[in-house]
Amino acid sequence: MASVRNLKKDIDYLIFEVISDSFAYSGIHPEDKPDEISAIINDAVSFRNDLIARVNNPDGKDNPKIVKAYYKSVEKDLIEGVDNLFDRLSSLTEKKG
Repeated sequence: MASVRNLKKDIDYLIFEVISDSFAYSGIHPEDKPDEISAIINDAVSFRNDLIARVNNPDGKDNPKIVKAYYKSVEKDLIEGVDNLFDRLSSLTEKKG
């Protein structure tokens, strides 16, 4: 992990991509499942806020090894959570076809 600042930027970038793709899908298919699109966007915003709160309040501030492991777990959760959100969005497009 390079820095906390870059981790926060990664969180914002990836969550923005989920929200952007959700709005793009909603714009292309305005009648198709607007409630599910809204749920994905709301979950993405909540997920982002949770991750930022976790980054701002690390466990074990006195021990650098614990802090490093903590931020690695945040990075892992970020990737898994964004992947889950994109899977949910992708499942909507599969149902459309």
